[in-house]
Amino acid sequence: MAELTRIADAADIKPGSGATVDAGGKSLAVFNIEGTYHVIDNECVHRGGPLGEGDLDGTVVMCPWHNWTYDVTTGRCINNPSACVKSYPVTVEGTDIKVQL
Repeated sequence: MAELTRIADAADIKPGSGATVDAGGKSLAVFNIEGTYHVIDNECVHRGGPLGEGDLDGTVVMCPWHNWTYDVTTGRCINNPSACVKSYPVTVEGTDIKVQL
């Protein structure tokens, strides 16, 4: 199994919200969907907007720059299904949110 990298404390990402973190030279967006954490690349494929700062509606985040939407569970772009951002496997150990980069 690949090495896991700690990216956040679970208490810092409230249910129904997202945050931006830097880990392993990457900018990541972390989301809490009813206690389950999802991590995707933070950069929108359209113009590079910060997805971790977007509005979250269920499992869909809207880029704050130009309103492109992504499913945070898969990284799939809703506006353009041929586009996507990378999603990362997440593990929670105690209160640590960890990802496989």
